[in-house]
Amino acid sequence: NRYYENRIDYPFGQHRWVEPGDIHNYDSSSVAPEWHGWMTSMNDDPPCSEDTFIAEKTETVEQMCRSDAPDKSNLGLMDTDNIYNFHDLHNQSQIRSRGYGIGNPIVGLPPGVKDGFYTQPGSPYNEASIRPLKFVGSLDKDGGRSFKNSKWAERLRTAEEKKAMVEEQVGEVKSMADMFGSVNAKRGGGRGGTSVGN
Repeated sequence: NRYYENRIDYPFGQHRWVEPGDIHNYDSSSVAPEWHGWMTSMNDDPPCSEDTFIAEKTETVEQMCRSDAPDKSNLGLMDTDNIYNFHDLHNQSQIRSRGYGIGNPIVGLPPGVKDGFYTQPGSPYNEASIRPLKFVGSLDKDGGRSFKNSKWAERLRTAEEKKAMVEEQVGEVKSMADMFGSVNAKRGGGRGGTSVGN
């Protein structure tokens, strides 16, 4: 980005402006926070003259608790050398795929390339947190219909298999009812209650 100031030809509030580095992919978050403060007249000195001041103030920021973030301050990771096709974007959250495995043609991110923003450990977008898919069984002997839990197995069963399972369960219930009926008949109580003696 290139930042300009003209106090002679333009009125206050319009005397500072920016030319984006990538004019075809411009977003308001492409302006760095320190430059945004200068453009909106919160600061009179441009940030390029305050780099040492910002660095000193950043060093004195105390962390309140343990963090896995690679940076000490909230300015974020600005490692532009390791980001693929960065395109002068200040906000790295824009360097992400627009869908699973399709990339992002707007910022020039091809399919399969890692997103450019930091994710905390435990996030589903963090590669270290992605668990491999493990199957616990298969409905076929050759492993064709593998499942990872009972809900998957239920969805994979055909209508005939589900009907056969219901018939098997009904048969088990009938056999259990017959077994309990014969035990009850031996005790002599047909209507329930407590039987005393033999």
